[in-house]
Amino acid sequence: MIRFENVGLRYGVGPEILRDVSFHVAPKSFQFLTGPSGAGKTTLIRLFSLSLKPSRGLISVFGKDSATLEKNELPALRRRIGVVFQDFRLLDHLTTFENVALPLRVLGKDESSYRADVVELLRWVGLGDRMHASPPVLSGGEKQRAAIARALISRPEILLADEPTGNVDPPLARRLMRLFTELNKLGTSVVIATHDINLMNQFNARRLVLEEGRLTVYD
Repeated sequence: MIRFENVGLRYGVGPEILRDVSFHVAPKSFQFLTGPSGAGKTTLIRLFSLSLKPSRGLISVFGKDSATLEKNELPALRRRIGVVFQDFRLLDHLTTFENVALPLRVLGKDESSYRADVVELLRWVGLGDRMHASPPVLSGGEKQRAAIARALISRPEILLADEPTGNVDPPLARRLMRLFTELNKLGTSVVIATHDINLMNQFNARRLVLEEGRLTVYD
């Protein structure tokens, strides 16, 4: 599905942020990406999501080399990858429903073709009664769940979540993790970037550990 082979990344003439990173994410797999602050987790997520290209090495995404992709190939590949960002990136002038539906609207789909799916997904993440609210009146946990729903609405084959439980209390963190594990059971590969050791210890999952730009895999 996604494979990194001896990947390195640097900005400009500065030192490499990532060095000789090699691993793969298999279909229907579940893994944590962890490491200390500044280790490069968010940068690795950006490489995963095709927002960055490596300085060296190979990143293969669904069998295609990310370094040689044409611009017109990127949208279709990105639709197969759902991303939950740390800062949510919800649009304040849109309702929760409209934010979640946005990826489908961008594709030019008519609301009648996706309305039922958006409503069902919002109920699944516990926002059935907040679909007409705008982001400024949502709590942090509600914004997080809206961002997750938006990432899922296109039914991606892989979900990348950057610190999805970092700004919520422990009960909500457990609820979000249940959502991710249920999604994984339905066939989506899940990669969760987190520094929460206690959270990871609750799951028997593969760990990708970044430290000083190098990655170690613990199966």
